[in-house]
Amino acid sequence: MPTKRSARAPWSKAMIRSQLEVVSQVRPPSLVLTNATYLNMYVKQWKQANIWIEHDRIVYVGPDVPKAAVETVDVSGKYIVPGYIEPHAHPFQLYNPATLSKYAGERGTTTLVNDNMLLFLQNKEQAFAQLDAIQQLPTSTYWWARLDTQTELDRDSVLVDSERIHDWFNHPDVIMAGELTAWPRTLKGDDEMLQWMLDAETCGIPVEGHFPGASAKTLTKMALLGVHSDHEAMTAEEALCRLEHGYTTTLRHSSIRPDLPGLIRGLLDAGLEAFDHVMVTTDGSTPGFYQDGLQDALIKIMIEAGLPPIEAYRIVSLNVARHFGLDHVLGSIAPGRIAHLNILDAIDEPRPSAVIAKGQWIYRDGASLFPNELVDAALALMPSTDVDIELTPNDLSFSMPVGLDMVNSVIMKLFKISHDTGQDELPRDGDESFLMLLDKEGKWRLNTVLKGFANDFGGLVSSYSISGDYLILGKCKQDMLTAFERMKQLGGGIVLVDRGEIIAEIPLPLCGMTSKEPIEQLIVQEEVLRSELLTRGYKFEDPIYTLLFLASTHLPYVRATPLGIYEVMKKQILFPAILR
Repeated sequence: MPTKRSARAPWSKAMIRSQLEVVSQVRPPSLVLTNATYLNMYVKQWKQANIWIEHDRIVYVGPDVPKAAVETVDVSGKYIVPGYIEPHAHPFQLYNPATLSKYAGERGTTTLVNDNMLLFLQNKEQAFAQLDAIQQLPTSTYWWARLDTQTELDRDSVLVDSERIHDWFNHPDVIMAGELTAWPRTLKGDDEMLQWMLDAETCGIPVEGHFPGASAKTLTKMALLGVHSDHEAMTAEEALCRLEHGYTTTLRHSSIRPDLPGLIRGLLDAGLEAFDHVMVTTDGSTPGFYQDGLQDALIKIMIEAGLPPIEAYRIVSLNVARHFGLDHVLGSIAPGRIAHLNILDAIDEPRPSAVIAKGQWIYRDGASLFPNELVDAALALMPSTDVDIELTPNDLSFSMPVGLDMVNSVIMKLFKISHDTGQDELPRDGDESFLMLLDKEGKWRLNTVLKGFANDFGGLVSSYSISGDYLILGKCKQDMLTAFERMKQLGGGIVLVDRGEIIAEIPLPLCGMTSKEPIEQLIVQEEVLRSELLTRGYKFEDPIYTLLFLASTHLPYVRATPLGIYEVMKKQILFPAILR
């Protein structure tokens, strides 16, 4: 059974007594910000004060100036707000938790609440060692505990059972259960899933739903089952419905759902005055989407859409902290909180000119001060990929009568294959491509056709997928083989080949899913790949999400999974994968 406990409080008795000595001026604080104009979240006002920090904690906010301090900085003319919090991060979208924390922190998002998907099926000790290394960063990182895998795993995959779920629930950095993509199972009477939701409640962990298009009746039923929040509202009406049903409602602005401007305007037009149970998320956007920032960019959008700045800053700080029961350590500038502070040049300019995280400068005077050695230490604990299987021409045999037709970046429907798939190359005046899902250990394969991906390309291979298996697409079988060999040389990655030439590549050597590169460099690599695919006929929002979600069974209507072509609504395997 799970153990009831509160969220991690990082200070020992000795630390707390040392902090009290600082307030009593027995010892000097490590940092003092004088003449601060700061946002007091609890009275919703800009106030004047001096802010004393002892190592990673705010110990005093008020008129007094200490007799001495290790460092004193006059912040006259600046505006100080709490570090921003991203409540729903997917930290493995080509980047990884360490590089994302650095990039986000330098732009003011000093706390991330992360999806554990890539770690969920790893050995527990290996996964938790990575969590501990990431916790050493000056940013704060918390985690979800997944209750389902978003795809149908083959029989040799790691078992998702109560022991694994409870191990995650009881980790001190885990503060949420979800996102609950398998909620239809619970509604249909899955007792195990319901028990896990009740166990999360016992642990004091809120459950997050994943309810796109849900009716009021469905929202009612899921609230009765114990769901606390949802991030899938696509219209202001849907957001209001969730709020009226008592949900903390997270508004999304992502690379495949850039909805936030319309949602905020719609809520304001509807007369909403209470935003205390609203949060915002970038929902694991792909790297290029973050060129303008993370929560700092969303604050800018909210202000430009007409939301008062104080409300916008509360949404990305105190609202999130309260939802997760962390407002005693995060979300405000007050005694006892972790010293995450953003220094702004203007109230309506949320990108900070300087950032303090856990009491240390991580960005100042236009330069990063983030400790790269701690990023490297975290990366060193992420498993590398060893692609040791061979792809042969015999594997590229396509005889299935049906394939997947793309409705948008991530939604697929079934279609009847019309082209002769026995040939070595499909016509480039059409939009059908060979598609293979290959087991990462080489035991099985699923061969079909994907319609609507692109017209004019030879081969694309990706080790980046929701199931962790290899995706092999293309018009030309030889180019598909060439792309696979190059992916093997990289130790995992995404490789685009055309007419024998490597056109674009993104090395992903960590678990075959993530890059070691700084996000700035990853943005460049992704943009090259995206641009080449657009040139070759890809017509949707985000090709990276297409690759990720081809096997994802939380989306309609049919998917290519490790078990075979799978009809989501009927939970039925239409055509099984075959042994090699």
